[in-house]
This record gives sequence, C-alpha cells and structure tokens, in this order.
Amino acid sequence: MIDAHCHIDLYPNPLQVARRCEQAGVITLAMTNLPSHFAQGRPHLLGFRKIRLALGLHPLHAPRHQAEYELFKQNLALTSYVGEVGLDFSRDGVATKQQQLQSFAFVLKQVQGQKKLLSLHSRGAESEVLAMLVSAGIRLAIFHWYTGPVATLKNISAHGYYFSVNPAMIRSEKGRQIIASIPQEKLLTETDGPFVQVSNRIAEPGDVAMVIHYLAAQWGLSSEEVVRRIQSNFSNLIAGLK
Repeated sequence: MIDAHCHIDLYPNPLQVARRCEQAGVITLAMTNLPSHFAQGRPHLLGFRKIRLALGLHPLHAPRHQAEYELFKQNLALTSYVGEVGLDFSRDGVATKQQQLQSFAFVLKQVQGQKKLLSLHSRGAESEVLAMLVSAGIRLAIFHWYTGPVATLKNISAHGYYFSVNPAMIRSEKGRQIIASIPQEKLLTETDGPFVQVSNRIAEPGDVAMVIHYLAAQWGLSSEEVVRRIQSNFSNLIAGLK
C-alpha cells in the first residue's frame, strides 16, 4: 500500500509510527512543514526502507518561511520529494497570501529543471497553484486532499498531475464527488495523518486500506486489484524521478 501524504514527524511517537509503516510494508511519503523540521527528522529516518522524507515549506507557516529559505536550498539535494508546499487562501491562510505567493515561487524556482516530486496544498487556491506549476514547467506533482471545483480538477488532470485521497474524504458528500471525478490512473491514496481520524483515533499509514476498500466498491474491483492500480499509478509517477 502507499500513503502519499503523511506527517510522521507530528505524531506523538514518530519512530513508533515509522516502524509500523515498515512492518506493514506501506510506502510512505513523509511530509515536513519547514526545512528545519526536515533537517531534524532526516537522521532518524535514514534506516527506513519504506519511508521517503519530503522537504516542506507549508503555506500556513508563511511568517517563518524567509528565515528558512537558505536551509531549503541546502537540503534540496538530499531528497527527491518536496512537500508540503503550495498555497492556502482559505480563512486560515488568506492574511499571508503575498508571503505565500513569494514562498511558492521560491520553491518552484529551486526545483525547476530538477527531478523532484511535489506534494501540494491548494485549499482555496487551486487555480493559482495550477497556473504557477504550469508556468514553472513542473511535471511531477500530487494535489493532496483536493477540495476545489471539479472543473479545476479536470484541468489539473489534463496537465498530467495526480491527486491523493484520504479516509476523511470518503466520509463527506463533497469528498466522494471529488473522488468520483478523479481519473483512476491519476489517483493515489494518503492518510494526512495525524490530521485525520478514523474510528476515534489518529489515522496511520496502514489506514489507507479504508480508501482502498471504498475504491474497490466504487470501481467494481477487488481490493487487491485496487492496490495494484494504485501501485501502478505511483510507479508511473516516480518513473519521472529516474
């Protein structure tokens, strides 16, 4: 199984969660919110075969970004994965809109022409994120927990980008509509743990199984066939990193 977006460093016991990922064989893209978090976590995760640590500059941490730019540049060569990055123009983030635009432009400039895979935050700014990706010539990107218009989703898909969906999405009508609109060949699974809960507990990477069972019912496939489809999608995506 694949968890394309999880914040392992934000769990109460990150190493315990990492060990469970390894034991369950779940390939996990572990996001960070700031380059300093990446630098702090990387030594602890070097021995894990299934976990890829991503270098992040989360839009909701915009006031701290400028002080971290140099650290972002220093650490970029250490990973093929960049996330969580992007824009947030919702009520939570709109006050720092200009800082976010500057930071996301900085990230895109750093990764331009390099083989990097981006995991994107786009709440309330889906069209802006897409436009900036296309303008920068970014080929490899995943829109995580997409919540925007279906028309924009189709435009994103037409540009070759992917989407990762989580257990919270299958519990809401809008989330289910969005999942139904994603082409099967562009869909990946995620948990966004620890920000998502399942059965009154914090979701962990193994909980992508819930999404797989849901997709199996929707697509008329077995769970094993869905797992193979998601693996194939992921393999097609990361082939661009080679």
